Amino acid sequence: MRTVSLAEAKAHLRELLNTVEAGEEFVITRHGRAVARVSPAEKTKQPLPIKQLATLRKMVPAWTERSAGIVRQLRDAE
Repeated sequence: MRTVSLAEAKAHLRELLNTVEAGEEFVITRHGRAVARVSPAEKTKQPLPIKQLATLRKMVPAWTERSAGIVRQLRDAE
C-alpha cells in the first residue's frame, strides 16, 4: 500500500483521488506516523424501478394467516 505524507497529499490531492477512484488505497502520514487510510468508497446501490418492484410483489404469495395467529401458535409451543 502506498504511503504519502500529509504535505504530499495536500499538494497532489487530485492525482491521489484519481488513483483511489481506480481502486487503489494509500495511507497518509503525519510526522512519519500513519494517521489515515484512503480507500475507494463502496458503490451505492440503485433502487429498483417501480415496475420491477410490482412484478416481484406479484411473485410473492399473499399471507393467508394473520400475524396474531402465528404469534399465538409460537407462544403455545413454548
